[in-house]
Amino acid sequence: MIRLLSVDDHAIVRDGIVRLIATQPDMELIAEASDGQEAVEQFRKHRPDVTLMDLQMPNMNGIDAISSIRGEFPEARIIVLTTYEGDVQVVRALKAGAQAYLLKGSLRKELLDAIRAVHAGQRRMSAEVAAAIAEHATDSALSPKEISVLTLIAGGNANKEIAAQLSVSEESVKSYVRSILAKLGANDRTHAVTIGLKRGIIGL
Repeated sequence: MIRLLSVDDHAIVRDGIVRLIATQPDMELIAEASDGQEAVEQFRKHRPDVTLMDLQMPNMNGIDAISSIRGEFPEARIIVLTTYEGDVQVVRALKAGAQAYLLKGSLRKELLDAIRAVHAGQRRMSAEVAAAIAEHATDSALSPKEISVLTLIAGGNANKEIAAQLSVSEESVKSYVRSILAKLGANDRTHAVTIGLKRGIIGL
């Protein structure tokens, strides 16, 4: 029997998983959590075989929860189940210790197959997610400072305001912006923000 923990801040998603798992003779949903912090607590308490983890949640996000659980229980097997297919977000989740990354729109069979595969020690990834990673495999990654600048641009800040917040010169900010546009292949600041959000480089 594969014992499962379902983590999602939307009750409707958890309800759907409850119904799906109930139809499987070899699976049992033993616990649920609505945020990352609760996920860590429930994992400690129940030690599930496989955890289904959402990424965008209050209090503690899914990637931090994965890191926390895997730090304490290195053998933990975790499947990310999310609406986000951005390649940067995927890589972060896999680096944190997830063994599978599926989109919530995945077919039910794909999720059930992934649960059994991960339980058996294998890895799984949605085709769309794999394509997103492949598309940007050779791209230059943004530096931490460039990510900070892009985040502030997304917040509606002008160069002068960004310079003040990061304690750098306006010229430095302009240089960062030029580098961001080049690395992302963006036409302008707005386009860069759109790409950054889509790929999971920044969040709102």
